[in-house]
Amino acid sequence: MNKDSIIVLSGGLDSTTMLYEYRDRIALAVSFDYGSNHNAREIAFARLHCKRLGIRHLVIPLEFIGQYFKSSLLAGADAIPEGSYDDENMRSTVVPFRNGIMLAVAAGLAENYGLQNVMIANHAGDHAIYPDCRPEFVKAMDAAVEAGTYNKARIFAPYTNLTKADIARHGKALGIDYAETWSCYKGGEHHCGKCGTCTERREALREAGIDDKTIYDD
Repeated sequence: MNKDSIIVLSGGLDSTTMLYEYRDRIALAVSFDYGSNHNAREIAFARLHCKRLGIRHLVIPLEFIGQYFKSSLLAGADAIPEGSYDDENMRSTVVPFRNGIMLAVAAGLAENYGLQNVMIANHAGDHAIYPDCRPEFVKAMDAAVEAGTYNKARIFAPYTNLTKADIARHGKALGIDYAETWSCYKGGEHHCGKCGTCTERREALREAGIDDKTIYDD
């Protein structure tokens, strides 16, 4: 199959799974350094997997997000809420229109390099909390990208209605070692084990029947 796609790759569980699942189609991966607590931890794993698979990897700085946007993701580890992954607890982690900004840049890269698809690994577990992960957002962004590019690029988001556990099952079948991915929003030396993303990660891996080799601090 022709390599016709670019992927927005964070280095987390979801996008890393997509990288491996669709590697035969991916010509280019792009990560964004936008000033979050855990950016450096994520990007290191994104770089590792792209090198392993022989996929070109770009890291694009978006400093203005960290400078002008308000979110606990941008405010240091102590600002990250601990506990369950639900709307009330995790709302502070929203970075306004983050996926829209990243997809717009990725769409420009897709047109520049003649690639047909822009891949993003949003999933159903994010729908309640993050507006720019919801099906209606993906549909609208897809239409905008198609209308706004000469090559009529499209958004490809096959995990939109999957749970994180569903995605982990895909990764299990692919033999992915999830200890080589990063989820924790605090961005410390190890996963904290207490924040909402760590809790969600643990639950997904357990539900998928995966031996979790992640090092947690708790």
